[in-house]
Amino acid sequence: MSATDVPAPAPGAGRSRILRVCGPLVEVVCPPDVAMHDLVALGTGRLPGEVVAIDGDTATVQAYEYTGGLAPGHPAEPLGTPLSVRLSPELLGGVFDGLLRPLADSGDLLASDAPAAGASPRPSWPFTPRVTRGTGVAAGEVLGEIGARVPLRLLVPPGLAGEVRWIAPAGEHPSDAVVAEVGGQEVRMAQPWPVRRPRPVARRVPADLPLNTGQRAVDLLFPVARGSTVAVPGGFGTGKTMLLQQIAKWCDADVIVYVGCGERGNEMADVIEELGALTDPRTGGRLAERTVTIANTSNMPMMAREASVHTGATVAEYFRDMGLHVVLIADSTSRWAEALREFASRMGELPAEEGYPAGLASRLAAFYERAAAVRTLGGADGSVTVIGAVSPPGGDRTEPVTAHTERFVRCLWSLDRDLAYARHYPAVSWSESFSRDAPALAAAHARGGDPEWAERRGRVARQLAQADRLADLVELVGITALPPRERVDVLAGRLLREAAIQQNALSPADAYSTPEKTAALVDAVLTVIDRCVELVEAGTTADAVEAVDFTPLLRARETAAPAETAPVTAARDLVLARLKETA
Repeated sequence: MSATDVPAPAPGAGRSRILRVCGPLVEVVCPPDVAMHDLVALGTGRLPGEVVAIDGDTATVQAYEYTGGLAPGHPAEPLGTPLSVRLSPELLGGVFDGLLRPLADSGDLLASDAPAAGASPRPSWPFTPRVTRGTGVAAGEVLGEIGARVPLRLLVPPGLAGEVRWIAPAGEHPSDAVVAEVGGQEVRMAQPWPVRRPRPVARRVPADLPLNTGQRAVDLLFPVARGSTVAVPGGFGTGKTMLLQQIAKWCDADVIVYVGCGERGNEMADVIEELGALTDPRTGGRLAERTVTIANTSNMPMMAREASVHTGATVAEYFRDMGLHVVLIADSTSRWAEALREFASRMGELPAEEGYPAGLASRLAAFYERAAAVRTLGGADGSVTVIGAVSPPGGDRTEPVTAHTERFVRCLWSLDRDLAYARHYPAVSWSESFSRDAPALAAAHARGGDPEWAERRGRVARQLAQADRLADLVELVGITALPPRERVDVLAGRLLREAAIQQNALSPADAYSTPEKTAALVDAVLTVIDRCVELVEAGTTADAVEAVDFTPLLRARETAAPAETAPVTAARDLVLARLKETA
């Protein structure tokens, strides 16, 4: 919310006054009708704030703007409504701050009186009605379709049902115009919703369909289901932002909601620039046209950072209710938790571990709980998948944010510093990561025509673990001291890492990998490994096997286009022919 978009006070709401200002914490005289999470307009500039504590006749307000100039005695006006955002079709392709105010044409610094989302002149959208006058409808049912790159629908708002008394004709309509009247209430394309209140659904359904990210290390070893949750912990320089950007570009979700929470502005600028330049392979338009970017960078108001993750979840649920599959990326939840810690310190709360508030675990759980695969009120299937980056100081995964997050997520993609410094992308550690979705997704792959997916994944995991176990021994005694079979295991680990798991995020052919290409690469490497094992067991020396030129196999991932498998097969056959010559 902002000064130009703060709503009028609710009937019966009175004026109050400021008692104390301590950074983003503002204490005001509490009128008797003020409730938790109500909005308050602070000072003559009507800066937006939210009630976060009530103690007798004093209310503590969390200010979402810079509070310089506020002083005791200045007016404070309770508004009687919770912090809400305006949900509308023009969110797609937009860049907003943590309170969903547009950042386009906002200048270098966002002023406190910047308009909220959609406060500028609203574009018109093609609208096609799907019901007729006199039809009875319930909450969540489709009233019409909105023309956009992504198939959008106008739904009956939650809590509303009745007879359609009027429906707008087909044509162009502004998003703030009334396009229907249901049960005596007007329905517009743009609708407000409180950010801290999850949108209702008919029921949750099992998350058993894969979200294909195009990153082989993820899709093969640590897959995630649509509607599931992922944490991506990693220290500075391990490639968290790069991995999340690649997933935003290439995953098969319908809509991407990217929340830059407390990150550096140059990183967000790179995200916005790249999304705007990429062509969406699904629609033919710009990838940004199905992306909502919420940029609350490190130099923006701190407590707006706290609200940004809830804003992103609300936007994701808005598109989910239309029957779409949405990915919500939060980069990073550590910066969000730091905002909670700073505000808790100003409130004088008793600090828990490392100064974080005692309620940190429940706040993290509430955020990740908003991820789900659901049956919507209108009967469609939709999902919100939450992927949250975690930035543990010094890479310490025992610190509270990382430790609590690991308890609540279904998948963990832990980034390894050694892999990152060795220029291995993505630097996902196969020894410290996990996926609780893998068993359900194995059945989904079997139904989809790949019954060998589970066996392929299990064999790669075992081979990588064996190679890691032998690596420590090789450092002590040298590779030549190992038996031939174990020397092949070391070779197998290198081939899997370099030919199948590793990717080049800057290569047009290798930045994205389809499930078919991923399966072809892994099967090719495993076939070559099997042949190497057969040779050493038949008496061929390990030196002869290691001397074979495996370059065609190592380069196949970059010579084959994202959906090609023929070059991979050709590389495999060439390496097998070279191995045959050593027999």
